[in-house]
Amino acid sequence: MLLACAAMVAFGVVLARLTLQPSSASVPLTHTNLRPGDSIRDYLAQPAFRDTVKQLGGNILLGVPFGVLLPLVAPGARGILRVLALTTLVMLAVEVVQGAVITGRAFDIDDVLLNTGGALLGYLLIGRRLSRSIHPPRRRRFWWYGRPDPAAEDPRTSRNTSRHTSRHTSRKRK
Repeated sequence: MLLACAAMVAFGVVLARLTLQPSSASVPLTHTNLRPGDSIRDYLAQPAFRDTVKQLGGNILLGVPFGVLLPLVAPGARGILRVLALTTLVMLAVEVVQGAVITGRAFDIDDVLLNTGGALLGYLLIGRRLSRSIHPPRRRRFWWYGRPDPAAEDPRTSRNTSRHTSRHTSRKRK
């Protein structure tokens, strides 16, 4: 758990360094994008395939650690919808700060979508299993199962004392 917290802090530092550093050289090139898919289409239309992979793949990879580490640090955040919602909120906050405060950076909704997609990939490929191994899910007792039989839980207090019955089952005598 401590290692997961340290990794989340390290991820936060890397995220801040990559996204919140001013870039005065790119001021004339920046523009705000509020229409989903516009930046992605622009990158895919570029002849420089390397730049496309760098932009799109980088944004996807930036979200992967969040999808892996979030359910480890906060077990209550486990689940696809929770991971997606929290990732979207955090990445929206990063983009708002980028667009409002940082020189040479702009708000881009496609970055939020790609980061969230990366978090979803990280959660589905690694985060879900890893979080379940560290924080096993609790067994839920729903009302339709009925109340558990106390004799079935502890074989020493079982009403069934026959040597031929299994000690893991408890059968009521008629």
